[in-house]
Amino acid sequence: MINDLVKENERVDDLQNGYYIIQDPRKFCFGMDAVLLSGFARVKKGEKVLDMGTGTGIIPVLLASKTVGEHFTGLEIQEECAEMAARSVKYNNLEDRVSIRQGDIKEAVSIFGAASFHVVTCNPPYMIGQHGLTNPHMPKAIARHEILCTLEDVVSQASKLLGDRGRFYMVHRPFRLTEIMQVLTKYKLEPKRMQLVYPYIDREPNMVLIEALKGGNSRITVERPLIVYEKPGVYTKEILEMYDMI
Repeated sequence: MINDLVKENERVDDLQNGYYIIQDPRKFCFGMDAVLLSGFARVKKGEKVLDMGTGTGIIPVLLASKTVGEHFTGLEIQEECAEMAARSVKYNNLEDRVSIRQGDIKEAVSIFGAASFHVVTCNPPYMIGQHGLTNPHMPKAIARHEILCTLEDVVSQASKLLGDRGRFYMVHRPFRLTEIMQVLTKYKLEPKRMQLVYPYIDREPNMVLIEALKGGNSRITVERPLIVYEKPGVYTKEILEMYDMI
């Protein structure tokens, strides 16, 4: 029974594309950054993809729905999140294309082996340290703050997990852009595409999407800005298309 996959206090969210995701609002629900990353990432036919820190499993499910990649794996350190993500995979009958693995990003190479993926994606914790946290072990805190892994942990493991010319996709905050570029190049992941995301056309950007190529040459394309809202509560056409709502 499909209802047996959904536990008490959980909900099933319609992704508007024929797929669904199970979430527990008491913990951590996926946000627009995950949707934007899935739209920014490019996955080719036959490629194997790893999403590090997959949380609800939203990115593997979205990528499986919109690309021709061969297989998508989500790695998640929190047992309850990993188990819930695995149920979302089963809910969508995606077991042949998507798998969820519980494990630590810092040990990803030991888990999967070096050069075992063509594409790695990550929506990592944005905030440095534990400033202002009352309970650093809560799922929301782990998702938002660098408690269990740092930017360097993510990038160093991604570099080893990718084969030559493999691609790394990440969404992060613009205020850490200098650090992001330094860490990427340190681990031989050359930034190739970047897109800034603005909540409104007259505001500062609050997200940045980055594609880096393992072993690539030093040349980056800055794509046109992505604006989220035309006005409060009204998405732009680009965002609506990303959500497959028009």
